Amino acid sequence: MKPLTLTTERLVLRPFEPSDAPAVHAACQEPDIPRWTSVPSPYSHRDAEQFVGAIAPEGWRDDTSYNFAVVTKADGSLVGAMGLVRLDRLRTPERQAELGFWTAKEQRGRGYTVEAARAVLHWAFRDLGVERMEWLAEAGNDGSWAVARRLGFQREGTLRAKLLHEGTRRDVWIGSLLPSDLGDAEPGPSGPPDATPYLPYSG
Repeated sequence: MKPLTLTTERLVLRPFEPSDAPAVHAACQEPDIPRWTSVPSPYSHRDAEQFVGAIAPEGWRDDTSYNFAVVTKADGSLVGAMGLVRLDRLRTPERQAELGFWTAKEQRGRGYTVEAARAVLHWAFRDLGVERMEWLAEAGNDGSWAVARRLGFQREGTLRAKLLHEGTRRDVWIGSLLPSDLGDAEPGPSGPPDATPYLPYSG
């Protein structure tokens, strides 16, 4: 996938650049980010440089993750990271992806994360042909669930012992969002034209 840029009313979602490393490093010093995500802890300058210079661009090139730097239009401040991860089922009949994100502490509470996520979700459903978007978070991550709930995700349950974090198995919440939940029932011009029929259980 060739990296691309998305825009919203207040934000620009663009590929990470080497110059983002200091801001990424600063954001990931806040304890909640390594606590609830997979970023290394402690988080070093080298970790940030590796993420923006290698991990993020390689994800686009290898179709394993599409990570965006979310920055404000007003002054270019880093809001956080937002993207699609675990893309092994994107170009299979399953047509699934997972939404992942973190937000810098000083940028929370302004609706930025939901605004950025909506742009990524519309792009995924309409242009990539995603038919089921998943959200996963360690059980107890109420901040992540608050974002997912505002986006329309339905929490489907708890996956026991799904996550290995710091040598301990932890439970994971899982939720899903379908194109029709956002009004994106029809694929866009670059998405697959043959959407898979959905037969919900009527039980």
